[in-house]
Amino acid sequence: MKEKEIFERICKGDEKALDIIYQKYYRMMTKLVITNSGTEQEAKDIYQDAIVVFWQKSVSGNLVLTSKISTYLYSICQNLWRKELDRKKRLSNEEKDSIEIQDHDKNERAKLINLCIDQMGDTCKKVLMYYYFDGLSMQDIADKLGFANTNTAKTKKYKCKQKLDELVKSQYSEQDFLD
Repeated sequence: MKEKEIFERICKGDEKALDIIYQKYYRMMTKLVITNSGTEQEAKDIYQDAIVVFWQKSVSGNLVLTSKISTYLYSICQNLWRKELDRKKRLSNEEKDSIEIQDHDKNERAKLINLCIDQMGDTCKKVLMYYYFDGLSMQDIADKLGFANTNTAKTKKYKCKQKLDELVKSQYSEQDFLD
């Protein structure tokens, strides 16, 4: 069957003719997406959407085909894939912006907490830094600071943490720590 015949049948609503076109150009159209950073599933979706556009324009009578069907489908796929890549890029940039803001907020909070830690006594400062920033175990902290045992280190950490909480609350409002 010639391409012109197939196109005329599609214009009359013949879905079997559309299926012929779908099968004939499937590999070519999906390869376009896959070779341009797309997955196989994205390629299938784009081609499916292109076929729908082609079908709707053909059946409506608004399509005057001046090129091969494959060329027309290829340009639809190309346009749809470009739009999808632009959408992905926008989403990616929004995520990056969001992450940068979160990182900035975390850095600001860390600075506020460090300012308060600096106001504490030397032992509390060491206990909190060793535990929260260096990730040392209670046994290691007890050994480093010369405490009798891990229970003493735990108690000291608890009291220093309470002291830090009070310092932070007295110097900063909740808004300083909320997004």
